[in-house]
Amino acid sequence: MRAAASHETERVARGEDTDSESASLNLPEEPLAAMNLPPLRGTRESLVRQNERAEQDGLLRVKDNDDLVTLRRQGKLVALPELASMHVDSRLPANRRYCRTWTGRFLSDLARVHYERFHKPLQINSAVRTVEYQRHLLRINGNAAPAEGDVASPHLTGEAVDIAKKGLTPSEVAWMRAYLLPLQTAGKIDVAEEFQQSCFHISVYKSYVASHTDFASSPKSSALLASGVR
Repeated sequence: MRAAASHETERVARGEDTDSESASLNLPEEPLAAMNLPPLRGTRESLVRQNERAEQDGLLRVKDNDDLVTLRRQGKLVALPELASMHVDSRLPANRRYCRTWTGRFLSDLARVHYERFHKPLQINSAVRTVEYQRHLLRINGNAAPAEGDVASPHLTGEAVDIAKKGLTPSEVAWMRAYLLPLQTAGKIDVAEEFQQSCFHISVYKSYVASHTDFASSPKSSALLASGVR
């Protein structure tokens, strides 16, 4: 069953056509957790790639609050979506509730299909950060990513967000993995499933919208269908 789902995922990532009947693989809708999809663990190579992709897209790290304000005025950072299907952690400061436009599009797509399936909102725990703040974070959290270098935190460019895992059921966690994996395979995002902070760290690349095939809603190229999740 998992091998078949993996094969279908690879077909979608290559852009090959799938029909809804074959892509569903006749897998049961409940319980999704029984699919036993492995965690999407981050690696050093993935962190290096996230920094390289940001550099290729011409994205600079946000230095400080003045830099943040400038990018917002220029429209290069947009407010996180506040929807019935997605809300922002109340503890996140107002000046860090921003992201890149394509990251906002990804979040809206993800929130919509998750809400249709589970009738619950997702929560955003973190979005853009400044180099100044990341240095402060390093002083109080030894597990935080650096503020400089080839493995610097991807939050510094505004492409990355953290989606809370706390409060998600095992079926929702399995659903998230099934939704995110084909997008990662297709090079649209990179995911690191974190356990100490209990979140999905997701870097969204500009190509998500540049060649967007609407993974979230298309009946023939859905990330969910690719993994056999209805």
